[in-house]
Amino acid sequence: MGSYNLQMTTIKCYCGSLSNYSQCCEGYIKGFKKAPTVELLMRSRYSAYVIQEAGYLVATTHSSEREYHSQADILQWSRSNYWQKLEVLESTDKTLEFKAYFLDVLGKNQIHHELSTFKFENGSWFYVEGMFF
Repeated sequence: MGSYNLQMTTIKCYCGSLSNYSQCCEGYIKGFKKAPTVELLMRSRYSAYVIQEAGYLVATTHSSEREYHSQADILQWSRSNYWQKLEVLESTDKTLEFKAYFLDVLGKNQIHHELSTFKFENGSWFYVEGMFF
């Protein structure tokens, strides 16, 4: 277990930043800190898909939408794909357009292209919905 923790602190963050995971998305995913912007929330959500932290994905989905997002389904989708990279295309104060590149269960290259909408409530950002391209 100790070597795993050491490894997690020295690897580059999954979200594509130049920071180590421990200095980037880990604090958001583990609940030590709150993402201060829409972009940092989305980056941490992408990292959560990579490391299969479905609980974080549900917790950062707005309460009005959670009933439509099953933790089991999120975990299954997260595990069945090999996540390659995140590309943030455009960010505003309440939206973010991105592309997530991955290999599907058949090993085929896929791109998840989405314009996501977020809501700030009770001091935290939450994912509300996405429009897919």
